[in-house]
Amino acid sequence: MRISIIIVSFNTKDITIACIKSLLAVSEEAEMQIFVVDNNSTDGSVAALKEQFAAEISAHGLRIIANGENLGFSKANNMPRRDCAGEYILFLNSDTIVRKGAIAKTSEYMRRHPDVGALSCRLVLADGKNLDRDARRAMPTPWVALSHFSHLDRIFKGTKIFDRYWYGYVPEDKIQEVEVIQGAFFLAPKKVLDEVGWFDEDYFLDGEDIDLCWKIKNAGYKIIYYPEAYITHLKGSSKGKSGRGIPYKERLKYVSRGAVSMKTFYRKRLWKRANPFLNYCVIAAINLLVFLRIAKITAQRLFASRGLKP
Repeated sequence: MRISIIIVSFNTKDITIACIKSLLAVSEEAEMQIFVVDNNSTDGSVAALKEQFAAEISAHGLRIIANGENLGFSKANNMPRRDCAGEYILFLNSDTIVRKGAIAKTSEYMRRHPDVGALSCRLVLADGKNLDRDARRAMPTPWVALSHFSHLDRIFKGTKIFDRYWYGYVPEDKIQEVEVIQGAFFLAPKKVLDEVGWFDEDYFLDGEDIDLCWKIKNAGYKIIYYPEAYITHLKGSSKGKSGRGIPYKERLKYVSRGAVSMKTFYRKRLWKRANPFLNYCVIAAINLLVFLRIAKITAQRLFASRGLKP
């Protein structure tokens, strides 16, 4: 079967190259059409990709789309929509290494289960052992979010009432229906994406995968976490969130954008399902969470400037 793979790149030259190489290493598993959408990188990504994969580009198996500005994650992922010829679409983060069997097993499972509208495999962190817990999540309703951000899910670990955000009460090696999968490896039938409208472009960064899962689930399809296949996820690298030396202003920008995404999702999808008092409590809680995160980042900067550890 044919799969159209979309990778969004922004100043991730080296890891994007590694990601594409990992795909080419398993190219026998499916007929692949690869799009790399670069959001105006300043690290020479586009030139390096064209040089590194000249043969693949000339053979029309790889296409590079160079944007003149950073359009954000949703818009960039939607750009190749009209040119995707695959029966299935795989949204793949640039900070991933695709392992043998991941493409074949996940696409075969989806082929055998036409009621599945989206699927993700097991996302293993760079240590090679631990699961990226964001691979499977519950919809962030007020109770689920409160249980998570208040750390009640850590206190009452493994309980269905409190430990729902990361499905902590379900074994990591069990195939299961979930409410949200992460955009790092997001496989979906093209016909389903066309039905629900692909990514909502009101989201610039973060929240767009949750919103797409909401639309797919509400269209009557299942969302599956499939741990019998796996990839490596160098978590945070594609967004510039990992590693040392990230500028203070950049860290604040990510916090701010995350808050905007949380508010956007709640207002779009959950606002009408709750009473006004609860709605404004949720918005206030998001603002408080942002304040605490900014305070933490600022404190870390202050301590570092004085050569101290927070």
